Amino acid sequence: MTIIVILDNIRSAHNVGSIFRTADAFGITEIYLCGTSPTPIDKFNRPRKDIAKVSLGAEKTVPWRYFSSSLRAVNSLKKKGIKILSIEQNENSADISDIQLYQNTDIALVFGNEIDGVSSKILRVSDKVFEIPMRGKKESLNVSVAFGIVVSQITQYVKLSYKVNKLTCKNKSQI
Repeated sequence: MTIIVILDNIRSAHNVGSIFRTADAFGITEIYLCGTSPTPIDKFNRPRKDIAKVSLGAEKTVPWRYFSSSLRAVNSLKKKGIKILSIEQNENSADISDIQLYQNTDIALVFGNEIDGVSSKILRVSDKVFEIPMRGKKESLNVSVAFGIVVSQITQYVKLSYKVNKLTCKNKSQI
């Protein structure tokens, strides 16, 4: 099973670093950093210390690539038959516990911007939208916390084969 993570315009380098660290722990296949999401390597090809500090080296063990457009990233995966599952609260979202229905499917999990969430363009082309039920007074979780909950939920049903790339896991070519 392939699990790709798409970060749709995440603003915080700390959230990105935390997601890399959790992705490494759960054997995520690859991370697509999109739009304004910071990447582990800056525009001058230098490592970003703010991401590295939080990820503790996971940015070197989890393959990643950058897309200028989240929609372009999603469409490239849809062409390969990968199911797009967005994590967002809306009128059509299903409870996250139903994500187990995709346990034997290659999937991409989309997480949105800390303020605006997953973009409406991405929601329209998603195969399914899931949400984490909120039982307290707050309406949402930090994106890196939500990521951990979702990945834990899906991977408890699946045994992922995690292989560290023995070559360097530097960024793929920018698309």
